[in-house]
Amino acid sequence: MKKIILLTVLSISLFSCGKKEDNANIDTLIASKNVSALQAKKAVIQADLAKIDEALSTLDVKKDEALVSVLSLKDTIFSHYLEIQGSVDTKENILVQPEYQGTLISLNAKAGQRVSKGQVLGKIDDAGLSQQVASLENQYALAKTTFERQKNLWNQKIGSEMQYLQAQTQMISAQRGVAQAKAQLAKTIIKAPFTGTIDQVFVEKGQVVAPSQQGLMRIVNLSNMFVSTSVPETYIGKLKIGTEVDVLLTSLGKTYKGRVRQIGNFVNPSNRSFGIEVGVPNPDNLLRPNQVANLKITDYESKNAVVVPTNVIQEDNVKNKYVYIVTNSNGKTGVAKKVIVKLGQSSDNVTEILNGLSANDIIVTEGANAVSEGMKLNF
Repeated sequence: MKKIILLTVLSISLFSCGKKEDNANIDTLIASKNVSALQAKKAVIQADLAKIDEALSTLDVKKDEALVSVLSLKDTIFSHYLEIQGSVDTKENILVQPEYQGTLISLNAKAGQRVSKGQVLGKIDDAGLSQQVASLENQYALAKTTFERQKNLWNQKIGSEMQYLQAQTQMISAQRGVAQAKAQLAKTIIKAPFTGTIDQVFVEKGQVVAPSQQGLMRIVNLSNMFVSTSVPETYIGKLKIGTEVDVLLTSLGKTYKGRVRQIGNFVNPSNRSFGIEVGVPNPDNLLRPNQVANLKITDYESKNAVVVPTNVIQEDNVKNKYVYIVTNSNGKTGVAKKVIVKLGQSSDNVTEILNGLSANDIIVTEGANAVSEGMKLNF
């Protein structure tokens, strides 16, 4: 026992003496101001430190363990979306304007009423225009009879060509007069321009109306709705007619399946974008013009993709992207292996892996930041 204590004391003494001797040598070199000798000493020390760091890193990996969560990869469908905001609209949303000035003698419309295209909604007093039409029709009938008789005579070589041409001109003039008068008379009848619902009525029976006023009523058709928005010009060629779109109405808490039905041919120079329209079904009549919609437009899709959660992807000091996979797994434990990966696009918190991983690989998910190469993993 005395011998062991004596050897330990002697080792400590020798180590202390060696350390003091190294320090003395370094102090001597510094005092000598020998630059070459100092540089050589520095190189030796740095080489020794590098060996120590390498040994420590290897020893640490071998003895460290980590408790992690893992995920087994499978081929899946990966889609990338362009997310953008748009506005719900319909092309069948108009104010019905009066085309004739006069007193509104009948009104067959009220708010909320469902109407069909061409349905009569009201009538404006024509101020005797209908009598004028009847008179012009009589004049046209007489002119037509005269022309037909003159034509028969001319075919029999009776009478002059001038008489025949005059009768023809009078008939045509009378016919045009009737058509113009009827066109004016038609403007006194207010009809629904399309099938829809009367949203508001702004006038009352007996009121004097004129083409210069704001409008008689608003009619809206909610069965032909769409969302209009602008898309960055970088997506030219990526969007096609028929591309499926998810349309989220946050005000309703509902998502509709729509399709791109129109793509603009003009790029706005102020914001470098072009317009699109997305047709949206409205089976419940919940959509309204000017509602705000959030669009998710599929611009890329892969049928057999390998994807990983975006947050498990790490970057090393040379900018390589990598993940840790599990090797030598027995179902409960394994060994960590660092794998450099090539990334594709990201969407919904997952990223497509183009190279480096394959289906059935097991990757480290939770706890990946505390893992290093060769570490024993428990899961």
